[in-house]
Amino acid sequence: MSEDPRKPVLLTGGNPQIPKADGDAPVQAYIAAMPGWKRAVGERIDALVVAALPVVAKAVKWNTPLYGVPGQGFFLGFNCTTKYVKVAFFRGAALDPEPPVGSKDPNTRYLHLFEGKPIDAAQFTAWVKQAAAIPGWVPGT
Repeated sequence: MSEDPRKPVLLTGGNPQIPKADGDAPVQAYIAAMPGWKRAVGERIDALVVAALPVVAKAVKWNTPLYGVPGQGFFLGFNCTTKYVKVAFFRGAALDPEPPVGSKDPNTRYLHLFEGKPIDAAQFTAWVKQAAAIPGWVPGT
């Protein structure tokens, strides 16, 4: 029996390989391809972002769903690792409080979401609203 050629390849850590594209459809394809418990985390992230910012720009670039403000750049992205879903706030150092995990980039802060540990929806939503209010990251800059 052969693999379904339409099914995305899972890269290291179970990160789905999705072609670069703008819009909700590639983000939903990425989320649908997330393995196991990580899919529910991706669905929750997407739902919280959309609830906090109904007019959100979405894209998948570099096998990472990205969320931003039209004309202002991206403020958040996430991807699968072996043990957790890694959420990047690209200007996270400007958020109050800062997301808990540092980065090589002094502007970026991470939130690691593990199996069986719920997202703090109130804090996540506060970060999304703060991040959307400041200039985001523009690829290529």
